[in-house]
Amino acid sequence: MNADQILTEIREANLSYLMLAQSLIRADREQALYRLGVSEDTATMIALLTPAQMMKVASGNTLLCKFRMDDDLVWGLITNHGKGAANDTTSRLHASILMAGRHQEAA
Repeated sequence: MNADQILTEIREANLSYLMLAQSLIRADREQALYRLGVSEDTATMIALLTPAQMMKVASGNTLLCKFRMDDDLVWGLITNHGKGAANDTTSRLHASILMAGRHQEAA
């Protein structure tokens, strides 16, 4: 993949992310804050973006979204290779609890 293709992919990902974020925020703000990991102020800003503003923001060369699982513990819990369905459910629940706590700390 060359540099132009990468930039095109980033711009498409940005636009998709903004559209999804705006839809989530408008549908259920509290759930969106948790799922997106954004602050109230950021959610308000995203919710108020016009389509033209979204296109402008998305057209940058920097990816707008980021991985929220930035440590080995959470990655281990969500990947949980071959440990069985019951343990998988427990691991995902544990990961969700950890990420929810981090969302509360950031807010």
